[in-house]
Amino acid sequence: MFNEALYGKRRRQDNTIIDNWIDECLLEDSEEEDIDRNSIPTPHIWINRDREAGHDHLFQDYFADEPVYNADIFLRRFRIRRHVFLQIVDALLNIYPYFQQRVDATGRRGLSLLQKCTAVIRMLAYGVAADDIDDYVRIGESTTIECLKNFVEDVISVFEDKCLRKPNPNDVRRLL
Repeated sequence: MFNEALYGKRRRQDNTIIDNWIDECLLEDSEEEDIDRNSIPTPHIWINRDREAGHDHLFQDYFADEPVYNADIFLRRFRIRRHVFLQIVDALLNIYPYFQQRVDATGRRGLSLLQKCTAVIRMLAYGVAADDIDDYVRIGESTTIECLKNFVEDVISVFEDKCLRKPNPNDVRRLL
């Protein structure tokens, strides 16, 4: 009679023995050839950040009909008014495919536009590192940096004529 659990355990043991043997052989070879071990790429570690829950939490805190935090707290935390933030979000969503939420091969939703823009705005507002964003927004460091690059390029291209022009006399008078 075939015992699947015993077979799986035995197979894992065999794999461990083989893996250890291969590691020993590689280590011997590297000592003989004096290979720089720092040049060997490390495997990518996947972290389940539960991005869907991150979006839901962010939405309930700031963007729901009755958010947890009001507009004054939004302004203090993001250093931008909510309606301006949403105007930027809407412009990016309608023009650039990078900011549109997609579904991956497993059927899971990707990062939302709110998560991407929130990560970028927090980096710009506070000057924090990309890996500091992960705790609340649930977005990885490399993705945050990619979002920042796309966000800056796309915001400049969308709002360049309107917001990034030299001030005229009326603008100066209003600002002063």
